[in-house]
Amino acid sequence: MENTAVLAASTSSSMPRKMSGVVESNAMQKTIVVRVERQVAHPKYRKLIKRSMKLHAHDENSDAKVGDVVTVVECRPYSKTKTWRLEKVDARAI
Repeated sequence: MENTAVLAASTSSSMPRKMSGVVESNAMQKTIVVRVERQVAHPKYRKLIKRSMKLHAHDENSDAKVGDVVTVVECRPYSKTKTWRLEKVDARAI
């Protein structure tokens, strides 16, 4: 029982979560707001529903612009709401 708890704790911290989404705002200095969408099935009717969440991410060089598709990685807290870091810009907005 102890070994599984130790194994679970070590694997969860070694691989940070990665999410991909669209930049909604870059009005703040070194910070972007990314909307990440996912689809879930309704519990009763089984229709696919879009669920989304907004993440504040650290953008050191202000590379991302509004409309870009980006990948963000979970990291240490930079502030109260900012616990994600921009990893790369996947696709530029037109």
